[in-house]
Order: sequence, then structure tokens, then C-alpha cells
Amino acid sequence: MNVIASKTDNLLKVVIVDLLLISAICLIPATSHVLAFPLYKLNPMLLALFAGMALVGDRRNAFLLAVMLPLASMLATGIPLAANAVCMVPELAAVVALMLLFERRLPLFVAAVASALAGKVVFYLLRALLFAPATLFGTSLLLQFVAILASALLYVAIRRANVK
Repeated sequence: MNVIASKTDNLLKVVIVDLLLISAICLIPATSHVLAFPLYKLNPMLLALFAGMALVGDRRNAFLLAVMLPLASMLATGIPLAANAVCMVPELAAVVALMLLFERRLPLFVAAVASALAGKVVFYLLRALLFAPATLFGTSLLLQFVAILASALLYVAIRRANVK
């Protein structure tokens, strides 16, 4: 296979994966209404980010997703609110940066959990500093931790499936 065809195929894969993930994130508010369950409590942005990182494996694309997931959803659906989106972009970018650093030094699952937890710290620090909300934690910390564990497990499973 020649190099140009290979690069074109890879770019097409990246575009398709990104569009599917962004579309799925934009459907979260409507799906939440249908299910009568606030799916945002399950941290779907992190799940989509990890899925994109595992499926595509390109760090530039991962940083692009960190920016595009919250912004596209905010512009398309109004959710997250602008104040939360402003905090989500650095949170997800921190997850990507730390994942790139940790995955070389730690087991993959540990790296994913550690980077996601650090991203949450970034989110809540920014939210507290910029907006001083009356209620800092809108979602149970236990539920957030479970969602992080589930996202990390999915990340590891997809990465391992793509390696074979």
C-alpha cells in the first residue's frame, strides 16, 4: 500500500471517529430526557475522550477532541453551560497531557485513572476559582469515581483490542 493511500485512510478514520464521538456527545441531553436520567453524571465527555484516544491513537487529535467535545455540545445543545465548558476544556486537555506522560511510566489502567482524577482536580479548581459556585460538587464524588473507573476500563479494553 502506498504512503498517500495509507495517510488518506488514516485521516478518514480519524474524521469518522471524531464525528461519531461529537455526535454522540451532542445526543446526550436528548437521550437524558428520554431515559429520565441525567447521563452527564456518568462523565460522557471523559468516556468519549478515552474512546477517541484509544481508537485513533494520535495525540494531536486527542487535544482537538478535548476542545471540541465540550464546545460542540455547548454550541449544539446549550449543555454544558458555558461556565462548565470553560472548565471542561482544560480538564480534558489535562487528561490528555497527563495520559501521554503517565502511560509510559505506569500500567495503562492506572495511568488512565490517575490522569482522569487529576483532570477532575483541574475542573473543580477552575470552577471554584472562576465561578465560586454555591455548590461545588453537583454530582456525587463516588459516582464520578465509578464513572472514571468504567471509562479507564473501556480505554484499556479498546487499546488492547486495537493492538491485536
